[in-house]
Amino acid sequence: MPTEAQTVLYVRLPCWKIYPGGVIYVADYIHKQRPGIRQHLLDLALIAPGERRRVLAQHLRTLKPDIVAFSWRNMQSFGPHPEDDALDVVMNFDHSPIWRRRLRAAWDAIRIVWDYTASRLHNFGYMKLVRRLLPTTRIVVGGTAVSIFGKYVAEKCPPDSIVVIGEGEDTMLSIVDGFVAPIGEYFHKDAMGQVTHRARVETFNLPSLTAVDFPYVESIFPNFHDYLDGDIGVHTKRGCPLQCHFCLYNKIEGPNQRYRDPVEIAKEIETLSKRYGVKRIWFTDAQFCSTKRSVDHVEKILDEMLARKIDIHWSGYLRLNHLTPAVARKMVDSGISSIDLSFTGSQEIIDSLTLGYSLDQQMEAFRMFKASGLTDQKVKLYMPLNAPGETVCTLSKSIEKINELYALFGRDNVLPFIFFIGIQPNTPVERLLIGQGYLPADYNPLSFNPFVIKKLLYNPLPLGRLIGRAYLEALEAPNNDFDYIGRATMDIIDRELSKPEILAACREAESRQKERRSIRIRTSPIPIPDLASTETTTTCGQP
Repeated sequence: MPTEAQTVLYVRLPCWKIYPGGVIYVADYIHKQRPGIRQHLLDLALIAPGERRRVLAQHLRTLKPDIVAFSWRNMQSFGPHPEDDALDVVMNFDHSPIWRRRLRAAWDAIRIVWDYTASRLHNFGYMKLVRRLLPTTRIVVGGTAVSIFGKYVAEKCPPDSIVVIGEGEDTMLSIVDGFVAPIGEYFHKDAMGQVTHRARVETFNLPSLTAVDFPYVESIFPNFHDYLDGDIGVHTKRGCPLQCHFCLYNKIEGPNQRYRDPVEIAKEIETLSKRYGVKRIWFTDAQFCSTKRSVDHVEKILDEMLARKIDIHWSGYLRLNHLTPAVARKMVDSGISSIDLSFTGSQEIIDSLTLGYSLDQQMEAFRMFKASGLTDQKVKLYMPLNAPGETVCTLSKSIEKINELYALFGRDNVLPFIFFIGIQPNTPVERLLIGQGYLPADYNPLSFNPFVIKKLLYNPLPLGRLIGRAYLEALEAPNNDFDYIGRATMDIIDRELSKPEILAACREAESRQKERRSIRIRTSPIPIPDLASTETTTTCGQP
């Protein structure tokens, strides 16, 4: 018979060192709704690998929790992060002209795949340890990784496990209350090993999330202070109405934007700044300002921050197509530390990926920032190079726009980040690439096969080799002339595209590739949207 929980142990599964904001919001919400429940947060990311199992076992024996809730951040092996050199490895293996470096890259790739394999096995091993030491304890698993691969995780979990999809506060509360009237979206593996799925039918009341009670968080999370010298995550809303072809946020959080109270958000930031000395805030929304309504919400948050005279540096992923001069000025005055955004200098690629904004509006917003007093803050351009539909012409246009930004903000303040689209399951990009024959219909998105993993980090020929070798040349240049690697890479691409033989070879390869895609699409038994059909038909001059 289900009973209400008395003790909850949250276990943050190992990843790189990054503030565990999601699980803190859940624990804070549960405390405010059920203040009598005992909670504790164990962060395995801060424990040496050889000690993690022992420390977890010690916590299980000491606390004897009724619920152990695991937070799992990342699962796919193609997602490079600050402690992973996967991008350099792939670049060297695919594109280095030096065979020794390609051989070394192959060895490094095996090491990386092994690390991810071992990590996944260890994470499921921690869950099995709970079941062995505490046979009646309920296991809960949440986090971004399982929101994408929930069914897979549920099948691998021990019996009597609940895998939470998307936001988890209300679902966790129903689990704490005995799981009699479950709420939210989840997979449940019952005591007999059968997995069932419940889709979300209700909407979580996001305004009910008041400012985090950080003194309480301190009391249940001994390692809280270990994160205060870095970026602290604060979220202001959930949901995304946009339909970007490579993104799952609108599935995980839903398509309707819901907002927290700006006063509570400002109180949360004020406490972090004035009580704990936090200097940097990262707004963890899918995008901090994306729609007209969300820009109005952002302005109210900034007004509250300015009224409280909070001395903080902040950033977050931005969309600029609804920016106004007044909001730009308030962003600068309230302490924006960098402008972080997806960027391509080609409207064709923006439309191809259904990013939903105008390049002209975006460039005008940059000018608004400059007019509002932006000085040495960095402009970070996350560039989806070689996305479906990318051509020599669109790539040249992006270089031209980057040069405009150099002229506007100063070369040293503009940071192009080289990244490639990661193919996620159940996205339009995935369907497109299956239709084009790039991926088999039955491929495994969680595969440990390095050749599948390489394909999921999308950077195909012919431009893939040009970009890859430019990146390697920039990486290997002596001292890189003390230039930022992304700027140097784009400069080299610009240089190569100015060579007639390179330009001609790329265009010939693009023409053949487009012809092959057209044949595959015409013979496909289901209609597949051809994102590459937005390729310009005008003649593109050399940059």
